Amino acid sequence: LLVFDTSPNMKHGIPARYRIAVASRAAAAILGGYGVAALATGCLSLALVRWAGMARAEAVMTATLLSFAWFALAAIWVFAAGSAWRAWSGLIVSGAVLALGWATLGGA
Repeated sequence: LLVFDTSPNMKHGIPARYRIAVASRAAAAILGGYGVAALATGCLSLALVRWAGMARAEAVMTATLLSFAWFALAAIWVFAAGSAWRAWSGLIVSGAVLALGWATLGGA
């Protein structure tokens, strides 16, 4: 059931700027969330092997299971941020930190 507001304030529907902001946040949640989750999985699996002495397969499985939480947290962050710019910048900064950690741990 779709309900459309026909009040005088909404003569032209939802503004394009708002639609673009929501689309940008959705793209950030999907693409950025995936990127952050993938980088976090790589970092955590390498860290578990190196510092916790886990077997490689167990470390990868543990990190992969936790990646669902990373993805969910990234999506929540995107829609809780004050603006789409802040959402993207938060994902970019966290992705850069995780990429640096991954490269430092020998992921490359």
